[in-house]
Amino acid sequence: MRELVVLGTASQVPTRNRNHNGYLLRWDGEGLLFDPGEGTQRQMIHAGVSASQITRICLTHVHGDHCFGLPGVLSRMVLDRAAHPVYLHYPASGEDVVRALVSVASPGLDLHLQPHGGAGQVAPGLEVRPLRHRIETFGYRLTEPDGRTMLPRELAAAGITGPDVGRLQREGSLRGVRLQDVSVERPGQSFAFIMDTAPCEGADALADGADLLVTESTFSDDDDGLARQYAHLTAGQAGDIAAAGRAGTLVLTHFSSRYGDVGPLAEQAAARAGGATVIAANDFDRIRVPRRPLPASPRKPGT
Repeated sequence: MRELVVLGTASQVPTRNRNHNGYLLRWDGEGLLFDPGEGTQRQMIHAGVSASQITRICLTHVHGDHCFGLPGVLSRMVLDRAAHPVYLHYPASGEDVVRALVSVASPGLDLHLQPHGGAGQVAPGLEVRPLRHRIETFGYRLTEPDGRTMLPRELAAAGITGPDVGRLQREGSLRGVRLQDVSVERPGQSFAFIMDTAPCEGADALADGADLLVTESTFSDDDDGLARQYAHLTAGQAGDIAAAGRAGTLVLTHFSSRYGDVGPLAEQAAARAGGATVIAANDFDRIRVPRRPLPASPRKPGT
């Protein structure tokens, strides 16, 4: 199961229909919670997801709409007796704020603080890049290692069945049959999360080739002056990032409360997003990480 559960889509001020930020990425056996704003614990109840699913919490920065829900989420995990370790990733410059938030949560969780101060890998498959905001901010990217997809027809023709399939994958060849003859390369899926930033190299790097790209879209293109003033993206700039990175699906969120209808923002992003599918997120949306099409079968010599 790989899907994004949207828990909140408002920026600084929540509205009647949009809670502060909150995004739970369910990725195989992990649950990554990004930027839990105020009210995230309640939003999880409405979304039908359990706090016990969370294995990592990732904060882009320590502005309140991105982290004030942290104590409630941690306390709920203690109440639910989550026994597994939980890793909390955040910018090192926000250490005092993070420790203050953790201090008011219920004790008893196996919580590991993981501050970072620069670009790089912070966990297996999970990397951060600096963004450009009014305080230190980092975006996140989760990448699956590349692999191979086995082709049943070619396996059957080669007489490879049962446990021999696994042996072929481990050893690379078996009884004269090469792994590349009965399989095709499968690029790993990737997810990118970009919040509170002006356009920058870090955002472009995170978005590069992302299957699912979640990006703030705080302002309309008509309000680009406000976007520059507060170091945020317009909808069109979010589309530019998706187009430059050739992202598969672009999810817009973190909308200013000035926009009751975000449909025009989705249109502005789509006009500049290249081939990306554009979704203007609503609270409680569930968005699957799009599957990549299966590559063609390998061509055999002489065909």
